Amino acid sequence: MEHRNHTDVSEFFLLELTDDPELQSLLFLFFLSMYLVTILENMLIVLNVISDSQFHTPMYFFLSNLSFTDICLSTTTIPKMLMNIQAQNQSITYTGCITQIYFVLFFASLENFLLAIMAYDCYVAICHPLRYTVIMNANFCGLLILVSLFISLADTLLHSLMGLQLTFCTNLEIPLFFCEVVQLIKLACSDTLINNILIYFASSVFGGIPVCGIIFSYIRIVSSVLRMPSVDGKYKAFSTCGSHLSVVSLFYGTSFGVYISSALTNSSRNTAVVSMMYTVVPQMLNPFIYSLRNRDMKGSLRKLIRRTPSL
Repeated sequence: MEHRNHTDVSEFFLLELTDDPELQSLLFLFFLSMYLVTILENMLIVLNVISDSQFHTPMYFFLSNLSFTDICLSTTTIPKMLMNIQAQNQSITYTGCITQIYFVLFFASLENFLLAIMAYDCYVAICHPLRYTVIMNANFCGLLILVSLFISLADTLLHSLMGLQLTFCTNLEIPLFFCEVVQLIKLACSDTLINNILIYFASSVFGGIPVCGIIFSYIRIVSSVLRMPSVDGKYKAFSTCGSHLSVVSLFYGTSFGVYISSALTNSSRNTAVVSMMYTVVPQMLNPFIYSLRNRDMKGSLRKLIRRTPSL
């Protein structure tokens, strides 16, 4: 089998959704609609938090960062997929593939940390309400975001640099709608031991720590809520973290589904569909979950929309 180093590889080929022209048009409109809704919803959340002083709190500060991250993650994958459907050409350049891998990893990692930070925010609000403003001060909130950005950047940069060292065979077909680091490693002809060790290590540390933090936070939250004598107090406490818990379940549920699907099925198309759920659906539903469950957010969004035409 012919080997090529990365300087010889000019492009990879992504999975084709369908070869039916009519179905391609429907899929193009479907994913374009999802993308536009995702951008609009998340942008409204960001603008609403910035413009309305009642949302200048740690919870909404983290929510606006989550919405911005969702915009970026969706923009990293969907536009290229739409271009490929429209052009009926599934190729992506080598540079474009590495760049896409970098940003997918970066924003997915950042979202992982943001969900953990938001779980901690819920924990402090419910378990230490009297000290909430002291603990979750502006400097500490900013520091949490900066640390998350730094860790995500370092982890992603390391994966990308290791990917640049790979050499590839004649098979350059990636069985997903976007470039993903694990699938890229599977195509390599060179030794990938270090790359695989790095992926398992990074997933265990940078993925495991936020997940453990979320689990610990909710164990403490449930324990604290169950000790409350008032039913109204329990309902208010669960309402405080209900939206976040829904978003966490959606994000990690779809993420878990990707790995289960890839392990249990040999169909690349099934795995690709599940991966699309992971990279598209949570980003579209997150703003809907928060705005639907939050009366203040819904009212403020209506005011913002009414003001927009007059700008």
